[in-house]
Amino acid sequence: MGNFSFLQTGIEGLIVVEPKIFGDDRGYFMETYHYEDYKNGGIGATFVQNNQSLSKKGVLRGLHFQTRNPQGKLVRVLEGEVFDVAVDIRPNSTTFKKWYGVNLSASNRKQMYIPEGFAHGFLVLSETAVFSYMCTNFYDPTHESGLKWNDPEIGIVWPLEGISQVSLSTKDENWKSINELSQ
Repeated sequence: MGNFSFLQTGIEGLIVVEPKIFGDDRGYFMETYHYEDYKNGGIGATFVQNNQSLSKKGVLRGLHFQTRNPQGKLVRVLEGEVFDVAVDIRPNSTTFKKWYGVNLSASNRKQMYIPEGFAHGFLVLSETAVFSYMCTNFYDPTHESGLKWNDPEIGIVWPLEGISQVSLSTKDENWKSINELSQ
């Protein structure tokens, strides 16, 4: 499909995107988004907001979602490397509580599309990482929520080798488990 490969993850709607890279001794060129190609690849979302963050090694951001005005996200790394994770929090889904993780980096140039109904987070594996994400809905701080990053009910296997301590925001330290959310 055009200049992208769309890889299914086994969780409905969650897609890893691999762009075609056109390179020579001068450098490279790649499309990072093309509406028609994405639509044909199963991602028909309309994006309304683009965000970027810089984080240090060991920083874990997430697992975030909005209870109202949920956001789908198309995420990628511009510099460095992260382990990116999405958790299915759709109660009626056959993959409810299942997670999927993928290394996203400036060198592999992969992207992941996380549809509405997922919690999302990432762990920085390189010394620093610049992370970019396009969103299908605007950020709504009155309805932001999250899941505990190390919830045993979900069982995410974070690649912690070489990371002496995970660094969380106060907000991320205090999120509840998935079972507490559904009570």
